[in-house]
Amino acid sequence: MTKQAYIFIGPPGSGKGSLSKLCTFNMGWQQLSTGNLCRKHISEQTSIGKEIDFIIRSGKLISDDIVGNMVDQWLAESMQSDFSLILDGFPRNVMQAHNLLKMINEKYRALKIKVVRFVISDEIAIDRICNRYICQNHECQSVYSGDTLSGLGPKNGLLCDHCSFPLGKRGDDDRETVKNRLKVYRAFEQDMLTCLSQHECIEVNVERPLKEVFETFRVSIKEV
Repeated sequence: MTKQAYIFIGPPGSGKGSLSKLCTFNMGWQQLSTGNLCRKHISEQTSIGKEIDFIIRSGKLISDDIVGNMVDQWLAESMQSDFSLILDGFPRNVMQAHNLLKMINEKYRALKIKVVRFVISDEIAIDRICNRYICQNHECQSVYSGDTLSGLGPKNGLLCDHCSFPLGKRGDDDRETVKNRLKVYRAFEQDMLTCLSQHECIEVNVERPLKEVFETFRVSIKEV
């Protein structure tokens, strides 16, 4: 049976996680977030989790091979469900994209891939990140915005709507740091899209309010 998977490709601040959550809530889709997956493995003290925990404590970066092994396990489990999948922020680079395509070709041929490219200007992405608040509960990590026009503000001051934990800002969510992160992203974005070019690509303008983006996305996936 063919199963649909959407690869969300977009810069920091483009709203990949926010759109993913709407898709999971409204359509029952399953979301792969490598960050959440890392935290899950660490909390459950799996063999991969112990390795990741040691790497993080050592101040090193998690290798593409380890990330690939996590994704492989997640795909094997998720293929058993009837719902579409979202790969949120994975792959992050060309090597991960190559590894994913190889994995699908060898083990998950029933998976039909569509790429969703999030279109947004750097300036808007920077403003969004600088106005971003994140739930400090590591098991929640819900994202909010301090921009009153975004529609993503918390309902109870600086407390999470879902778990009532305090909200805070990431230490690296300042303008200059974000500019550098976007510069790094833009440097490899086209190469990654080229690597995935054998699959259909949907471009979504994400500079509008999230609810509008979600409705546009729902229409677009029915039309392609």
